[in-house]
Amino acid sequence: MRKIFSLFLLSLIGNAIQAQQYRPMPSSEIFQKLQQLNVLGTVMYVAAHPDDENTRLLSYLVHHDHVQTIYLSLTRGDGGQNILGNEQGSVLGLIRTHELMEARKIDGAEQLFTHVIDFGFTKSPEETFKFWNRTDLDADVKQMIEKYRPDVVICRFPTTGEGGHGQHTVSAIVAGDVYQQLEANKKQHPDDKEIWLPKRLLFNSFRFGDNNTTSEDQFKLPINQYDPLLGEGYGEMAGRSRSVHKSQGAGTPQTVGVANDYFKLLGGSPIANSLYDDIDITWNRVGHPEIGQHIQQVLTDFDFNNPSLSIPKLTAIYKEIGSNVKDDFWKRKKLEELNDIIVSCAGIMVEALTDQQEQTEGAIIPVKMNVIARSAVPVKLQSFSLSGIADGNGMPAIQMVSDSLYQYSFKMTINDPEQLTQPYWMKYGAANSAYQYEPQYNGLPEAVSNPNARVFFEINGQQFGASVPVSYKKLDPVKGDVVQQLRIVPAVSVEPYHNLFIYEKGKSKKVWVHLKVFKAVDSPILQVTYKDKVIISKAISNLVQGQDTTYTLDIPTTTFTDAAKDDYIMVSVKARGKVYDKTQHLIQYPHLPDLQYFTASWMHLVKKNWNVAVKKIGYIEGAGDYVDDILKLAGLQVEIIPESSLSNAQSLAQYDAVVVGVRALNVDKQSAAWMPVLMKYVEEGGTVLMQYNTNGNLQTKQYGPYPFIISRDRVTDEEAKVTFTDTTSSLMHFPNEITESDFKDWVQERGIYFPSGFESNYKSLFSMHDGDEKPLNGAVIYTPYGKGQYIYSPLVFFRELPAGNVGSIRLMMNLLSAGKGKP
Repeated sequence: MRKIFSLFLLSLIGNAIQAQQYRPMPSSEIFQKLQQLNVLGTVMYVAAHPDDENTRLLSYLVHHDHVQTIYLSLTRGDGGQNILGNEQGSVLGLIRTHELMEARKIDGAEQLFTHVIDFGFTKSPEETFKFWNRTDLDADVKQMIEKYRPDVVICRFPTTGEGGHGQHTVSAIVAGDVYQQLEANKKQHPDDKEIWLPKRLLFNSFRFGDNNTTSEDQFKLPINQYDPLLGEGYGEMAGRSRSVHKSQGAGTPQTVGVANDYFKLLGGSPIANSLYDDIDITWNRVGHPEIGQHIQQVLTDFDFNNPSLSIPKLTAIYKEIGSNVKDDFWKRKKLEELNDIIVSCAGIMVEALTDQQEQTEGAIIPVKMNVIARSAVPVKLQSFSLSGIADGNGMPAIQMVSDSLYQYSFKMTINDPEQLTQPYWMKYGAANSAYQYEPQYNGLPEAVSNPNARVFFEINGQQFGASVPVSYKKLDPVKGDVVQQLRIVPAVSVEPYHNLFIYEKGKSKKVWVHLKVFKAVDSPILQVTYKDKVIISKAISNLVQGQDTTYTLDIPTTTFTDAAKDDYIMVSVKARGKVYDKTQHLIQYPHLPDLQYFTASWMHLVKKNWNVAVKKIGYIEGAGDYVDDILKLAGLQVEIIPESSLSNAQSLAQYDAVVVGVRALNVDKQSAAWMPVLMKYVEEGGTVLMQYNTNGNLQTKQYGPYPFIISRDRVTDEEAKVTFTDTTSSLMHFPNEITESDFKDWVQERGIYFPSGFESNYKSLFSMHDGDEKPLNGAVIYTPYGKGQYIYSPLVFFRELPAGNVGSIRLMMNLLSAGKGKP
C-alpha cells in the first residue's frame, strides 16, 4: 500500500494548490464526497474566459450528479476590462485566474486553462485565429481531454457566432476540431485504450436577452433544485460563485426554483434521457460493482455526528481499490478522493507556518508544523517532510492523543534562486499570443506551492497523508487569523518610478529608482544599461534589510538612437557576482489572497515628439487607469480632483483642462451631481475630455452638453484604417499635426463603446471600422459650449498611453489643448 499512496501524494499536491491549511471537511461535505466517490464519470465544460461558465450547471453536475466537473477556460481573461482598479493585460489575467479559483471553491468544480492569451474583443473566429495558432490550441484542448478523460464535453457557445465574441466562437470550434480528431483516431484504432473519445459533444444553448439559441427539440435538463446538504439551491450557489468575478462587475442574483437548461448534440451518441446515456458511471465501469455496494453501505450507515465510525469500512475500501482495480486512471483518482475522506473523518488538521511572510534565497527560515487529530479513531503520526528535508522521516511513530496538538519546529533553507513566488505563466513571457512555460504546468491554474510540507499517518493499519504549503499566519485585529502564502523574494526589488522613460534627444533626464531591501547587500552598484552597454554605474551604500531607499539618477540620452517601440533601459543592482533586476508587485483585494508577481526592472524608451498648449490638468478618477500618470511623465501638472472640488465650477477654474477617467459615469455614484458642474466649467471657458463609458449601469443620463447615445459598437482591429472626417478642425493641427502615422503601432484595439446619435450637435474627427462593417464616426466627437470645449472619445487612450504609443500621446495633447490655439 505504500507504493499506492506515494503515487497518490504526488497527485494530491497538484490538486491542493490553494489550501494554505489542511482542515477536515464538515460531515455534510464528507457525505457529498462519499457520493462522488461512488460515481465514475467526468464532464468537461469549455468556454473562452473567466465568467463565461454556467455556474448553475456546474453546481448541479457536482452536487446533484456527483460527477467530476471541470471548467476549461481557454484564456485567463487578460484582455478584459477591470472595474476594481488599473490592472490590465497579464496582471488582470492573474486577478481573473484567482477569481475563477475562488468561484470553484464555492461550486466544487475544477479549473483548467490553455496557453492562449485573451488579447481583447474580437468579432469573428477568423480574426481570433489571426492571433491564436489553431493547431497549437487544438493540441492544448486535446491534451486536457486525454488527461482528464471526460465522458461528456459541453460547449458554452455555438460555432455559429451567437456568442457575440470571436473568442467565444473559437472555444466551440476548437472543441469540435478535437472531437473530430479523436473520433478519427478511434475509428482507425478502435482497440487502442490510450485514445480517449468522449461519448458526446454538446452545446449548452442559452437565452441572453433577445439572443435565444434554445429550441424545444433540444434536450432539456431540469436543474436549480434545492439541496438539503447544502442548505441552498444550485442557483443560489451559482449566484455566489459567479459573483466572485468582481473585476468584471459580474454580481449575479441567487435564483431559486427548478428551470430547464437546454443542450444540442454537436457530436457523438444521441441524447434522450440523460447526459450520461450509454455511459456507465458506476463501479461496473472498472469491473468491480461490489466496491460501489460497499460505498453505498457506508452512505447508508453514515453518522453525521461521528464520521470516524466509517473509517474501518473506508480503509477496507481503500485497500480493495488499491489491490483490485486495474484501471490506473480511476484507481489513482478514487484513492486521492478516499484519502481526503478518511483523513477528514479522522478530524486531522495540518499547518506549516513561518514567522515572516517574505523570505529570500539562501534564507534559513524557521518552520513550525502543527498537527492534530480530533476523533476517537487511533491515529499514528508516522513521518513528515518539508520539500525533501527528512526532519520527520525515520522517527518512531507517535500514537496521537485525540484532540491534542503536536508541534514540531525545524529550519529549512531556501536554496533555489529561481524559486521566486510568481505565476508560472508570467515567468517566461509570451509569444504569438500564447504564454510560454514548462510542459508539466499545462492546464494548471497555478503551480504547486513550494516549499511544501507532507505528513504521513497510519490509520487502521494503512498509510494516508496530507500536504500543505508553508504559509504565514498573522492575527488581524479585525479579521482574526489571516493565513497567506509564503512569498519568496529577491534580496532587492529594483523599482523605477515608472516603466516609461520619456526623453528629449540630447538632454539628460532624472529618474527615481526605489530599492526595496529584503536582505542586506554589501558593496552594491546601481547600474543602468542600454542595449547591453552600461551607461551608468554608481557605487551606493550598503543595503540594510528593511531599510528601503530611493536614488536619483541623471540618465544621459545622447547615446540613444531614435527609440524603436521595443527599446528600453534596464536598471539593476549588482553585488558580488549577482544581478538584481526584478520589480516586485503585489495585488491585494479583499476577495482574493495576496498575489505577487515580478517584472523586469526596465523602462521603455519614448522619445518626446509632441507639443502641448496647456500646463495644469485636473483628473476625475474612474474605474482605474494610468492616463494621469503618463500625462505627468509627459511634463504636465496633473492633480486628482477630490470629490469636494466637484461641487462648483469655480473650484475647477484653476485647470486648463479636465480629463474624466475611464468608466467614471459607470462607477462614480456622485457623477449625476458633478456632471452639471463640469458642464458649467465648460460653459465658462474650460475644456473637458471624457474617456469612454459603457452603456450599462450609467449613473447619469447627462454625458455632455447635448445628448448622444453610448452604444456597444467598437473597432477591435488595432490596425483598422482611420479616415479623417474634419481636416479643418484645429484639433487636427494644433499644437501637433495629426497624420496617419499617429495611428501606427496601437495595441489591442482602436476604440470601444462608440457614441451614436450625436450628429446634429457634435462634430467628428475620425471614422473607422472593422473589416466590411459600416464606418463608425464617433472616435472623437467635440463641440463648443459657451466659452469652452467638450470632447468625448471612446479611443482606448487607457491602453495606448501606458504602452508608450507616441501617436496617441500627440492626439491626446491636441485634445487637451482645445480652444487654446487659432480656430
